[in-house]
Amino acid sequence: MKPAPAALVTRDDGEALRWYRLAAEQGVAEAQFNLGVMYANGRGVTRDDGEALRWYRLAAEQGVAEAQFNLGVMYANGRGVTRDDGEALRWYRLAAEQGVAEAQVNLGVMYANGEGVTRDDGEALRWFRLAAEQGVAEVQFKLGVMYANGRGVTRDDGEALRWYRLAAEQGDAEAQVNLGVMYANGRGVTRDYGEALRWYRLAAEQGVAEAQFNLGVMYANGRGVTRDDGEALRWYRLAAEQGVAEAQFNLGVMYANGRGVTRDDGEALRWYRLAAEQGVAE
Repeated sequence: MKPAPAALVTRDDGEALRWYRLAAEQGVAEAQFNLGVMYANGRGVTRDDGEALRWYRLAAEQGVAEAQFNLGVMYANGRGVTRDDGEALRWYRLAAEQGVAEAQVNLGVMYANGEGVTRDDGEALRWFRLAAEQGVAEVQFKLGVMYANGRGVTRDDGEALRWYRLAAEQGDAEAQVNLGVMYANGRGVTRDYGEALRWYRLAAEQGVAEAQFNLGVMYANGRGVTRDDGEALRWYRLAAEQGVAEAQFNLGVMYANGRGVTRDDGEALRWYRLAAEQGVAE
């Protein structure tokens, strides 16, 4: 005979808060953390960053990694406490050492920017790698940039390509652009305009102006695709409307010469002027 289904309980943040508090006051670390979350988000109680900080600290001191991370965030942003990058770094490190990917990312950023610590690209790279190996696209991209530019590590285009690809395959638009650039220039890989075009398109469709411009160049010159002035014009326009000076200039050229569009000297002049205002000269 099957047991009767459990009765559904209506969500009640006030009751949750009450029970968390009872457990938290008895030293239950998970309850202390949850109480901090409730205060930080104003759930069942008026938002109170000071109280959130207090409960996070009690949980963090018992080793709760999520509380250590949240405490780092609060110190980094001056929520419920005076901003203190040194304290933020300390709590991020404790959480990062327990494998919290977000803490590893933030710790890497602090080392990369010299926040609360002397700038150290090698340490930034170390923490970024740990988060990247957990699949965090944001730092896979950062790792690619560091290898591409030799920051904290010997320059290695093959490693840059590898990390860009992992981030790009997760939809990171910046990584898609950079991967396109690597293929277009044969950095870390055999030059392949078709692959460059593919990655530029993915980033361009997410609205990245640099990729839109690069796609325009490829269509205008028939690189990796049949030359198509109409497509070149379309992508140049999208980039130009976002303020890319080179795209504005190239759009002017296309209107002046009637490439992919009816010749229109007025439109050519308009786009030339916008590019010129940004310092682009013919």
